[in-house]
Amino acid sequence: MGATSAKPLKKSPRGVQQPIVSAALYQEVAGRLREEIFDHVLQPGEWIDELALVARYGISRTPLREALKVLAAEGLVTLKPRRGCYVAEISREDAAEIYPVLAMLEGRCAYEATRNLDDAAAERLQQCHDALEVAAAANEIRQFFEVNQEFHRIVQEQAGNRWLIQIINDLRKVLKLSRLNSLSRVGRLDSSLAEHRLILAAMLDRDAEGAEAAMRAHLLAGQHAIQKQMDEGAPRERSNT
Repeated sequence: MGATSAKPLKKSPRGVQQPIVSAALYQEVAGRLREEIFDHVLQPGEWIDELALVARYGISRTPLREALKVLAAEGLVTLKPRRGCYVAEISREDAAEIYPVLAMLEGRCAYEATRNLDDAAAERLQQCHDALEVAAAANEIRQFFEVNQEFHRIVQEQAGNRWLIQIINDLRKVLKLSRLNSLSRVGRLDSSLAEHRLILAAMLDRDAEGAEAAMRAHLLAGQHAIQKQMDEGAPRERSNT
């Protein structure tokens, strides 16, 4: 029996052989770009210099372009014909549309988390909130933001609804494209802390409806603060609630 021949490359319907791109490589590139966008190394609205990125990452343009397609599907970059690729930037209208949806989803998440809450998770939420109190007292906005993210993550984890969590995370990715920081507004840090107190109290009381309402109110208050900054042309920083 003769040696078996290698299988030919799979052809597209048009009969043209398609190059195989290393999934690990373009996904890694997408991950690095995503981090740079979220950290505002690549600023909202900024044109993406593909040649500079190719040189900086030490890669060819093929995995870079595949990575940009991934980010475009996530809404993090915008591909403009004959003009290139730009980091997306959310407008006042975007915020007005996204926040109410996020408030509804995170409210539902708080509802499900409260119904599933066990004593261990309740203790974790309490400890997380205690850290929020400390950060607020010291006016440590960055620390408050980080702990706030952890508080919301624990709520999502307790909800245990992977579809709900996926949609929330996708929307939060888009909100990170804003340069505004609602916590920098005078009084917003204290307001956010008070909102978290209400959320925690409802959850610890196993009041699912109350937790849902408190979480919705929290997100909508964040929307109001961001939109006030947009109206006032405030200094541009990272958005958070």
